[in-house]
Amino acid sequence: MKFQILHESRGRARLRAVQRSMSMAQADLLEAWILALPYVDRVTVHERICTVTILFRGERATLYHSLSRFTYAEAVEEAHVLSPHSRSINREYKEKLVFQILRHYGKRLFLPVPVRQILNTVNAIPRILLAGKTLLQGRLTVDVLDGVAIGVSLLTGDFSTAGSVRFLLSLGETLDAWTHKKSVDDLAKSMSLQVDKVWYLKEDGTRMLIPLSQVKVGDRIVVHTGHVLPLDGILEQGDAMLNQASLTGESVPVAKRPGAAVYAGSVVEEGSCILRVTHSVGENRYDRIVRMIEDSERLKSGTEDRAYRLADRLVPWCLGGSALTWLLTGNTARAVSVLMVDFSCALKLSMPLSVLSAMREAGHYKITVKGGKYMELLSKADTVIFDKTGTLTHACPTLRKVVPFAGRDEREMLRVAACLEEHFPHSVANAVVRAAEEQELAHREMHSEVEYVVAHGIATKIGEERAVIGSRHFVFEDENVQILPEDQPCFDALEEDCSWLFLAIGGVLSAAIGIHDPLRPEAKEIVALLHESGIEKVVMLTGDNRNTAAAIARQLSIDAYSAEVLPEDKAAFIRSEHESGRRVIMVGDGINDAPALSLADVGVAIGSGAGIAREVADVTIAADDLRELVLLRRLSQKLMARIDRNYRFVMSFNSTLIALGAFGLLPPATTALLHNSSTLALSMDCLTPLLPQPQAWHR
Repeated sequence: MKFQILHESRGRARLRAVQRSMSMAQADLLEAWILALPYVDRVTVHERICTVTILFRGERATLYHSLSRFTYAEAVEEAHVLSPHSRSINREYKEKLVFQILRHYGKRLFLPVPVRQILNTVNAIPRILLAGKTLLQGRLTVDVLDGVAIGVSLLTGDFSTAGSVRFLLSLGETLDAWTHKKSVDDLAKSMSLQVDKVWYLKEDGTRMLIPLSQVKVGDRIVVHTGHVLPLDGILEQGDAMLNQASLTGESVPVAKRPGAAVYAGSVVEEGSCILRVTHSVGENRYDRIVRMIEDSERLKSGTEDRAYRLADRLVPWCLGGSALTWLLTGNTARAVSVLMVDFSCALKLSMPLSVLSAMREAGHYKITVKGGKYMELLSKADTVIFDKTGTLTHACPTLRKVVPFAGRDEREMLRVAACLEEHFPHSVANAVVRAAEEQELAHREMHSEVEYVVAHGIATKIGEERAVIGSRHFVFEDENVQILPEDQPCFDALEEDCSWLFLAIGGVLSAAIGIHDPLRPEAKEIVALLHESGIEKVVMLTGDNRNTAAAIARQLSIDAYSAEVLPEDKAAFIRSEHESGRRVIMVGDGINDAPALSLADVGVAIGSGAGIAREVADVTIAADDLRELVLLRRLSQKLMARIDRNYRFVMSFNSTLIALGAFGLLPPATTALLHNSSTLALSMDCLTPLLPQPQAWHR
């Protein structure tokens, strides 16, 4: 496809697609395809003028080369558009907003005064009826205040003020609905499954790794422990314990047996299964996520709840202030001036918009935040706990060496290890599989059903012999594996500067596999930046050996560390921190991190980690840079600062308007205009970015 370059600068390009017109479906597809490119941070497609704005990293020539091969036909296979709603939402509410404004000012310009008065009266009836209904239910809310304000204006003959108040209220409601729907849509997209490939089961029983987009209804796929079910289906073979928390809110895994219906988004905690697909990619999952976001109390932060409660508590005071003003002065205009001002609109509108806007802004940096309350907790946290492997260390550990024992062949042992490890989503397992591929070692299935022991290793049978691979503790203590006497000197000489996986066949040590786990280049910087942002304590918890853990802790200037820990040890550590009164952020990527992620005040999962970690966590950050965590911390702190500033502004500005109205210095129409204008201005300000410039590491 051809694109015309309109403007380009470092890290940014604006292009026009060379085509006569672009449908919303084509725009969604183009946007999804470009955003899937690994070096692209943000994409905006304007379908009406066929333009594309791209923020990217790296060489411009690489981007242009990728764009030159784009076709809509191929993009359908390569890109997955989770929701077609976003663009239609924007168009619907833009048109609705423009129509409201044109209708309001068109009536003022072209209709005679008597006709306008009749229309204002008729249009005000629904709000007055709502106020009466709310009063009959024994509640005093902002709806009562709005209805009384409009009703009193009509009774005093101030039809213009009544019309203006109703117009501004309608405008604010439209903006609120637009922002809420768009934010929920953005969140639903960012909470997608992030599953690219699945194990497809052929008719002859062999398995093949294929793109998710190629799976059709009726196909059979294999899902192993720690993986997310990518599609809805019927369990055809195997028993599995499924974590369905992302769909049902249940914290306890549910046993599923053949014949049971299972749903996309569930995580296999134990066992493995064969699934017959009943719904293709994209069906049902998006709608379930949207319902979960809209219905979940997690969407509201404590600050939002306080704003709603305060807004409703202030309604009687506003009504009482208006009545008192009339009793003391006998001046209806002054009483109406006080009535035209309330604190509820600004508080109820600006606070949720601030939170949703911040969550959407986090999504621009490929950070998923599953609820507003986590933004608040992130700003207040004082302790950060890191897992090591795949979190502080690089996401792609590399195999350094394979040391064979018991007379085994080195290449054969790597082949066996890769055959076992390929089923499990951990960075160390990926390193073993990748090394076998680089050495062109084909590893057909040679074992029986595998058993994954969380945080320990893998057990299976090869022929009639039990085979295990995993940590020192698992292999030598749990499995009682023996080392042949002639192999002991070689075993004792294993270097301590790398992590070791041990492979045993038939109860005898067969190989030691050394994994070099390089630190992320930003790891040392992230610790310093966290301290600068107000974090008092940075901790590393790892299942690795003490020597490796101590060396990394010294290198990164970490405050405290603990080595050779199990998942339950991580959870126990977080409980002890809570007992000390600390607010804890836990950062991890593996199956073994899931209990700690769930227990922490805020669980943060690395995007490339295990599916269960992403599902359990409250926040998911991109895998390419840990500084996303600091960016999110800054974003949450700026959000809370904005909310505090909004509180102060609403209380002081509206109190001033009430005072000026009560003393007769402002007429009702002016107080209504200033109050509603300030509410809209505040709400629009809440939609502006908290971090106006992209951070340096995103350029």
